[in-house]
Amino acid sequence: MFSNKTVFFLIGVLILILGISMLIPYAIQLYSEEKSHSFVSASFITIFFGILFVLANLEREFKLNLQQTFLFTSLAWIMIAAFGSLPFLLSEENFSISDAFFESMSGITTTGATIIENLDETPKSILLWRAILQWLGGIGIVVMAITILPLLNVGGMQLFKMEGPQATEKILPRTLEVATIIISTYLILTIVCSFFYWVFGMSLFDSLAHSMTTIATGGFSTHNGSIGFFDNSNIEIVASIFIVLGSIPFITYLKFIKGNRKVFLSDNQIKGLIYLILISVFIMFSYLIFIQNEASLLEKIRISSFNVVSILSGTGYVTDDFGLWGKFSLIFFLFLMFIGGCAGSTACGIKIFRLQMLLIFIKNQIKRLIYPNSIIVIKYNNQKITDEFINSVIIFIFSFLFLFLILSMLLSITGLDFITSISGAASAISNVGPGLGDIIGPNGNYKSIPDQAKWLLSFGMLLGRLELFAVLVLFFPSFWRN
Repeated sequence: MFSNKTVFFLIGVLILILGISMLIPYAIQLYSEEKSHSFVSASFITIFFGILFVLANLEREFKLNLQQTFLFTSLAWIMIAAFGSLPFLLSEENFSISDAFFESMSGITTTGATIIENLDETPKSILLWRAILQWLGGIGIVVMAITILPLLNVGGMQLFKMEGPQATEKILPRTLEVATIIISTYLILTIVCSFFYWVFGMSLFDSLAHSMTTIATGGFSTHNGSIGFFDNSNIEIVASIFIVLGSIPFITYLKFIKGNRKVFLSDNQIKGLIYLILISVFIMFSYLIFIQNEASLLEKIRISSFNVVSILSGTGYVTDDFGLWGKFSLIFFLFLMFIGGCAGSTACGIKIFRLQMLLIFIKNQIKRLIYPNSIIVIKYNNQKITDEFINSVIIFIFSFLFLFLILSMLLSITGLDFITSISGAASAISNVGPGLGDIIGPNGNYKSIPDQAKWLLSFGMLLGRLELFAVLVLFFPSFWRN
């Protein structure tokens, strides 16, 4: 018999890890001699509740059925966002409850939207905590995307089931095995990224904070100018490389470690990501040639390359206010926001493989019109694709766009203008961070928007990060009866 005790036991473990992580920014508070000791208080509260959850839900055998797996997936992110907001609330920076939860949810979902108006004067402990939240969120979504979401058949994610037992009862031991390899890979990439940031001119603190948000494709920065603050082409190249590495399916790293040395060259998603980046950079570069006469060709390649990679992956770092580049750039970057990176990576959006599936579907529909009696066998990464799978992908894309429109309308009701509502909804559900326009654009922030809008955007971030249906299914009574 299954019990929700397993769900709350696992959540307790995650809360414990979160509470212990709060001691790292506390060390920064002591080192920097900050007046506030908010992190030790937040850590004590978080660890206390974590222990409470663990002890109250001890069982001889821990199992999860389908319902409990969905419940754990959504509840874990909500609880971590709630407890992750405590350091903001207890700090001397005057965060409201809405602001603190928004900042925490933006961090743990690796969205990168912020309500902090002056990052350059914000205490280093707060800046480091934002980076840690995104780093932990990046690990969390990768583990979930590889071990849990494929078993839930969410929006075509079943395509990425790993070899081995597929019953939901086997999730826990398999997750521990996979998580060990993922965390090791993730940690190594973070350290290497931090090293190159430091070598090319960042301070030790900036390099550490930015490396965590780069690998997580989160985009939180320690400066108002984001990566553009450093005005360093080498730093932008390092950021672009490691953003792409974070946007690659982490299952390919696992396969590479297990002996498949050609996996990076043969994976259709990775090839699709590279092609899309190259095409998008060429389009934006060609556009900049006509609208920016003062910049050199090399500078235009640099600007277009970095911003395309950052927005497509959902990282949200910026070097320039692309809102000033004209109307085309707004539409184009909005389109890139929706696409996102690869499934099974830290990136966001609809995902590359779903776009590829949609193109295959359209191509085959045209073929069927020309050859109505033909039998078409569809394969993706050497796996046979069924019509049911194609349908699930199309339903996901339609639902994604439909929920985007609903969220946009709800935001407009709170008093936001058209551009802010549209781009804010796209940014939240695609987990990108900066939106468009004067308020939430690359040079703005979310501080001034109404509290109702912040809660709506927080829910949109959760929906986007957990592939929509993993959250929405919990609201259907029939799901709990079956």
